[in-house]
Amino acid sequence: MQERTSLEDSLSGIGKVEQQLEDDIGMIELGEAEGDTGVVTEAEAALKALKKEVARRELEALLSGEADGFDSYLEVHAGAGGTESQDWAQMLLRMYTRWAETHDFKVEIVEESEGEEAGIKSATIQVSGHNAYGWLKTEAGVHRLVRISPYDSNARRHTSFSSVAVFPVIDDSIKIDIKESDVRVDTMRSGGAGGQHVNKTESAVRLTHIPSGVAVVCQAGRSQHKNKAQAWDMLRARLYQIELKKREEKAAADQAAKTDIGWGHQIRSYVLQPYQMVKDLRTGVQTSDTSGVLNGELDDFMAATLAQRAFGTTGADIEDVD
Repeated sequence: MQERTSLEDSLSGIGKVEQQLEDDIGMIELGEAEGDTGVVTEAEAALKALKKEVARRELEALLSGEADGFDSYLEVHAGAGGTESQDWAQMLLRMYTRWAETHDFKVEIVEESEGEEAGIKSATIQVSGHNAYGWLKTEAGVHRLVRISPYDSNARRHTSFSSVAVFPVIDDSIKIDIKESDVRVDTMRSGGAGGQHVNKTESAVRLTHIPSGVAVVCQAGRSQHKNKAQAWDMLRARLYQIELKKREEKAAADQAAKTDIGWGHQIRSYVLQPYQMVKDLRTGVQTSDTSGVLNGELDDFMAATLAQRAFGTTGADIEDVD
């Protein structure tokens, strides 16, 4: 049923594009015939917007990987640097939450570990919606922030790093066999807001897959049983994602690889001082609208990365197409 709904949405979208194209062309012809430049200008603007929509749908057609249509888990981890990096991690979490909400995706917090003074040490969210994993998988890697630190009394410029990991939410039709003897189960008190219950019971669950070193944490529910069940789902998803990556021809962006959260591993730089610039180091796509990006305007970066993976195009090529 999910596949059928997806195909129906795609076909319906193509039909809407075709109808919109005919309407815009008709409006231009009518405006020219009546000498109404206002109508012509409005229709031409609509055509330009339609062209961007067609480009997006063309890229979306590339999301045909085995797991691209699935919901997605997204993890954010603060790098070294204490409060500064933890604040940056929280900014990233907010950025992805805003992106998801803009696309009418559902966001659920699975786990969140607060920083000592501000921000977060780590967090995991589940993003639910068609092609959520296909889009978000382009964001896996280390993100670098340069700004005047609000936590530095001397107002010095600081560089901070946080990492993002992305893996698909798998359904019951995909079987991932895991030996229970290969998994260590730890329980702990949940962190963050949640009332007295959170602080008094060990409801949070961490599962560690010993052979691979993969670890997941769930503290979303008040019940340890419920958290344990979801943690097992997350662990299966992580191991499935690792297997998917092994099959991919381009393993450079392998998010299962363990890399340092620091210099030399970043995929994108966000510079707030002394100038305003966000630049993707993989595709070359950049913008001076740092506020927009931090408020979730990530589509241009995601589209460029998808196009690069499919066609080997550069950021400049993407801009020419638009």
